[in-house]
Amino acid sequence: MKKLIALSLAAVALFASALSQSAIDGVAILQKVDRNLEPESYEMYRKLINIEPDGTKKEFVLFSVKKGKDNVAALFLSPASDKGRSTLRQGDNMWLYVPSVGKPMRITSQQSITGGVFSNADILRIDYTEEYTVTSAEDQGDTYLLKLKAKTAEVAYDQLKMVVDKKTVLPLEIEAFASSGMLIKTLRFKDIKDFGGGIKRPATVETDSPLYKGYKSVMLYSGLKKRVVSDEVFTQGYMSRLEELRK
Repeated sequence: MKKLIALSLAAVALFASALSQSAIDGVAILQKVDRNLEPESYEMYRKLINIEPDGTKKEFVLFSVKKGKDNVAALFLSPASDKGRSTLRQGDNMWLYVPSVGKPMRITSQQSITGGVFSNADILRIDYTEEYTVTSAEDQGDTYLLKLKAKTAEVAYDQLKMVVDKKTVLPLEIEAFASSGMLIKTLRFKDIKDFGGGIKRPATVETDSPLYKGYKSVMLYSGLKKRVVSDEVFTQGYMSRLEELRK
């Protein structure tokens, strides 16, 4: 009889645990992560630092604007060799404008316009909910573990494992995988900062990759604030004029 009661209690506990897991709304969590990381429409400045195994660093400063969930444009302010270059993303489509060439050129999400560990998809990031489907959500105590699957083959990473802090609903770490299951890179989110206007998010994102041992890239955020600009800004014809938004 005691064994029967013990088995019954174990079954109830197992059912309750499964019910708790299924009650987690992974989509709602991911949507909140998107909005907590940044407003739907904003402007911001970033410094990107590529660090080589010998400690050599190369730095880039970018001014960026975003509108809606999948339109992003960025302008290089430094170094001098890259000043005036700009990038545009409309959903899965990306372009690079180089003043000396005079016309936009297609680029891919897997490439890197800065030559570091951050890909174009990382630099011109759109909402995670636009690119990924939540396949599972697990309660891990102080964090959630979201497993995400790319909606199309155009997305830079086929799968993501995102560790989300429960209190802030912000990512702590993201592992990015290829369709083969190979780990491509790990992104770590640090230094939560209050940018004002209700925006409180990590000011530092670091990444490294087992494919580029010893290399590391860091992204530092500043001046992040809500801003709505015209749809014209997110067109190829405006790429040479992005500096006008800073005046």
